Amino acid sequence: MYQSTALLVLASACAVFGAPQGAYYAPSAVSTTPIPIVAQSQELNLDGSYQYSYQTGNGISAGESGYLKNPGTEAEGQVAQGYYLYTGPDGVVYQVEYYADGENGFVAKGAHLPTPPPLPEALVRANELAYKNAAADAGQYDERGFPIAGAKRY
Repeated sequence: MYQSTALLVLASACAVFGAPQGAYYAPSAVSTTPIPIVAQSQELNLDGSYQYSYQTGNGISAGESGYLKNPGTEAEGQVAQGYYLYTGPDGVVYQVEYYADGENGFVAKGAHLPTPPPLPEALVRANELAYKNAAADAGQYDERGFPIAGAKRY
């Protein structure tokens, strides 16, 4: 008797608290006009490569292609490159081209995207000197960074 009463109370509580709340299902006051897709293509290949592109009725377009790099190895990873373009609220057409892989991450380029300033010449020279010295030091230090006995010192 207590078991059936407890089950009835639990079921009633679930029905009450699980019922949709009016505030969550209020109709949206904003109505939108659907934008048609005017062109679309896609290709999926068994080797992991793919490509797709589309264009909408309001001038948005995008495309991407990709492939599996170094399949079956520890260095296996997906590579993708593509673009997208759209007209901004200011009437300017913005285009972004991108490349993405496991080594470089996502790299985007576009005329409207900010770019870092060039490195000062002194820093460029310092980096070149550091790489040159590191190459000259190769084989003179052990895995812990200590000099190897008998290694040529300059």
